[in-house]
Amino acid sequence: MAEVIDERAASQTADPAESPDALADFGAAAHTHPDRIAILSDGVPLTYAELAQKTAARASELGPAPGAVEVAAVRAPETVVGLLAAMAAGGAYCPVDPAFPAERRSAMQAALADGVPDDIAYVLFTSGSTGTPKPVLTPRTAIGTVVAALRELFALTPEDRVLQFASLNWDTCFEEILPTLTAGATLVFDREAHTGSFPRFLRMIEQRGITVLDLPTAFWHELVRHLAEEARPLPASLRLVVIGGEAAHPARVAEWLALAPAVRLLNTYGCTETTLITHAGDLSAVDAGAPVPIGRALAHVRELITDDGELLIGGPTLAAGYLGRPDATGERFVVRDGARWFRTGDRVRRRADGQLLPEGRLDHVVKIRGVRVDPGEVEAQLTRHPAVEAAAVVGTALAGRTALVAYVVARDENDDLLGWLRARIPAHLVPSRLVYVPELEHTTSGKADRAATHRRHAPPAKGR
Repeated sequence: MAEVIDERAASQTADPAESPDALADFGAAAHTHPDRIAILSDGVPLTYAELAQKTAARASELGPAPGAVEVAAVRAPETVVGLLAAMAAGGAYCPVDPAFPAERRSAMQAALADGVPDDIAYVLFTSGSTGTPKPVLTPRTAIGTVVAALRELFALTPEDRVLQFASLNWDTCFEEILPTLTAGATLVFDREAHTGSFPRFLRMIEQRGITVLDLPTAFWHELVRHLAEEARPLPASLRLVVIGGEAAHPARVAEWLALAPAVRLLNTYGCTETTLITHAGDLSAVDAGAPVPIGRALAHVRELITDDGELLIGGPTLAAGYLGRPDATGERFVVRDGARWFRTGDRVRRRADGQLLPEGRLDHVVKIRGVRVDPGEVEAQLTRHPAVEAAAVVGTALAGRTALVAYVVARDENDDLLGWLRARIPAHLVPSRLVYVPELEHTTSGKADRAATHRRHAPPAKGR
């Protein structure tokens, strides 16, 4: 099979023995900048020396090689201490949202019961079509390599203040936490970032002197609309905005460039299985109506585009696989010409200038709040309800955001199915709408046809 490959990236190799180490880089930053503020949490400072001391104490409590270390993922310095301490003790950090349903937490614990391999930095759970989350194992060399690359990509210095905005259950938060704390900069936690009010959000950025934001593209789209409607400038402290998680809209990019020409806008792409960001590009101009590029591969990344346009990622930052899921690992991590690659499922094409353009998915996976979701997982949960005979879940645009809609064939339509789901799966997997239908549409082979069911039964457009 003929394939297109970036020969420049493919020629690069990495010696694991020489790969950067995120924990060692944090230690160096703490040694160099002991009195600088490492974390500012709702105005309360924690210096690098204090953070290093807390990390060492917590690591001592964990003991050597503690395996998977479950840490409550809350927006507080204690979560960062838990992350660093797990790594310092030789364990694997595993964030657990206290708001997760008990059934979800039990499923995560069961998946970790057999233990994790050595040299794993963290374990994150992705959506799976079977209804069971898939634990992704990220090696220390992978996160160390990426953190060093992102410090350079973001041009971080000790003078920067980076807002912690992403969910602490998902890997985007590591883009905020680790490059910041290995550069001697300040990580900012602030409850005003999560009120849902853009005026309060912008006021907080100004008051805290935030210089770097890393935002889900969907949230950034809404922020741009607010700025355009209010005709107000961005806080003067801001120098860089990083977006990613789904395709950026050309019209929003054009508005942003008119509103904030001095603030660098960086579009990024990556998968949990390839460790944070693999592709990035500065958006300094946009072609009207044309797709917005996801940029070029970072220096350590190998990329391959197959005949059907699927983007494959290789190099030193691939995950070790899915814990306890050899079939799923074999399906998504493949070997070609003696090299290991991750099948992203994303279709792309290369522009004349070398940047990649997104062209949708090869499968039915969608991004909800920047997190990859397999509708099959929601369907599997729905069909476990005794009243549900069949279900089809699709991703669609609702109020300007991608959201899930569930079409359900049920014997009893009086059950609170959404409430039943909320007790079992995280909030981002719960459909925004549930529509009861007499039957699902099917393909000629007899399989449920999500797209046809949605076309036939889609409810009238309205807000969430």
